[in-house]
Amino acid sequence: MPYAYADDIAIADLAFRAWGQTVEATFIAAAEATVHAMVEDLATIAPREQRTFELHEAQLDLLLLQFLQELLFYKDAQRLMLRVHAVQITALDQGFTLQARAAGEPLDAAKHALGADVKGVTLHRLQVVQTPKGWEATVVLDV
Repeated sequence: MPYAYADDIAIADLAFRAWGQTVEATFIAAAEATVHAMVEDLATIAPREQRTFELHEAQLDLLLLQFLQELLFYKDAQRLMLRVHAVQITALDQGFTLQARAAGEPLDAAKHALGADVKGVTLHRLQVVQTPKGWEATVVLDV
């Protein structure tokens, strides 16, 4: 599990740190942490529906925010819980582009034990940094 929830970052919200050897692995870990905050057992989300999306942002931390917000959009607008299985991030002259593939199924309270209702991703303490071991992200979710 390449993420850990952190009680020392935010009191009223839900915070976590995610990490990986690559920035893409770190983004996937952050997506898993976000979805896991909403559904207690990630294994109950079957890959019945596929979604792909592409995002562009000037800064890497803002790209992560937009990426996680995209997952929340699917949850809120389509009641679709997605797990991300592939991310490709490309550095451009003026920022970054992200391509992602995800799969999941409609939210079903009888099948998916629900956790927190995540409303959004905040800018509070948001960061994506390269470390000697790879990459690490800090995220605070509004619940």
